[in-house]
Amino acid sequence: MGTPVDPTPEVVQQALREAADSPGYPLTIGRPEARQAAVDWLARRHGVTGLDIDGVLPVIGSKELIASLALHLGVGAGDLVVYPELAYPTYEVGAALAGARAMASDSLTSLGPQSPRVLWINSPSNPTGRILPPAHLKKVVDWCRERGVLLVSDECYVECVWEGEAVSVLHPDICGGSHDGILAVHSLSKRSNLAGYRCAFVAGDRAVVAELLAVRKNLGLQMPGPQQVAMVAALDDDAHVAEQHARYAVRRSKLRAALKGAGFTIDHSEASLYLWATRDEECWATVAALAERGILVAPGEFYGRAGARHVRVAFTATDERVDAAVERLSAKP
Repeated sequence: MGTPVDPTPEVVQQALREAADSPGYPLTIGRPEARQAAVDWLARRHGVTGLDIDGVLPVIGSKELIASLALHLGVGAGDLVVYPELAYPTYEVGAALAGARAMASDSLTSLGPQSPRVLWINSPSNPTGRILPPAHLKKVVDWCRERGVLLVSDECYVECVWEGEAVSVLHPDICGGSHDGILAVHSLSKRSNLAGYRCAFVAGDRAVVAELLAVRKNLGLQMPGPQQVAMVAALDDDAHVAEQHARYAVRRSKLRAALKGAGFTIDHSEASLYLWATRDEECWATVAALAERGILVAPGEFYGRAGARHVRVAFTATDERVDAAVERLSAKP
C-alpha cells in the first residue's frame, strides 16, 4: 500500500492544534491564505507564473476531485474521457460516474478524429514512476487547445522525484504563460505525510475552477477550516519535505538493490513512491511468490492490461519493514 507511515510534520500538527476552535462553516472556495499558499508554493518550487488565488480551489483529497471532476463539469453520455494506459483506476471511475465513455491511451494519434471532453495525464506516474518530458507535455497542451479539450494533469508526486526533473503543465515553458484549458491537481498526502488530513487542491484555468466551485458549493464539498490552516503551514515549509524525501530515498535505494539482486528488472520508477518491477512473468505469479516471503505488492494488472507482467512495490513502509523485506528478498528460496 502506498500510504504514508512517518509522522505528520510538527509544524503542521501545531498549526492544526492552534486552529482547532472552528465553529463556523468553511467556505467551499477556501480561505484566501490557503489559496495564496498554493500560488506561492507553485511559484517557489515549480516555477509557475501568472496564477492567482482565483485559479486555485482546495479539495478534500485529490482522489475525490479526480473521481468527481467529469460529473461536476457536465461530462456525460456520448462524451469521451481519455486517461493513461497504465493508471490509477479513479480516472476510469470518474468517467463511469458521469456516464461517459472511457479510453486508456498514451497516444494522441490513436484517438483519430475523436476529441475527448477531458484528457488526463499523470506525471510523475502512479504506478510506473515515469516522468513525461517537457517536449511531450507541451505537445499535449497544444493538441488539447487546438481541439478545445480540457487537459487535467495529476501531479501529486511532483515532489517525489529521484532521477531527472518533473515539470508542471502550468509552467510557462509548457503552457506558454496561459492556463486556459488546463488544470493541475496537487496533493499534500505524499510530500507532507498528510494523507489523513485530506488536503489537496486543483489549480489552473480560472473559468473551469469557477465552474467546479459553482457545483461543489451546493454539495457541501468543503475542506475543513483547521485543515486549511494546516495546509498553509505545510506548503510554506520546505524543510520537512527535504527530510521526508531523504527518508524515502534511502528506502528506495535498499529495495531497488534487493529487487534487482533477486532477479527483477525495474522499469521507469524515476519518481513517485513505487518501484515498477518485473520478472517477465504473469503479475499474479510474482504476487504469489513474494507473498510466500511475507512481502505484499500490488499486481500491475490493477492499473491496466499493459501492467500484466509487472508489480508495484511501495517504499512507504517503515525502515524496519523495508529492512525486513530486503532481508527476505536476499534469502535463498
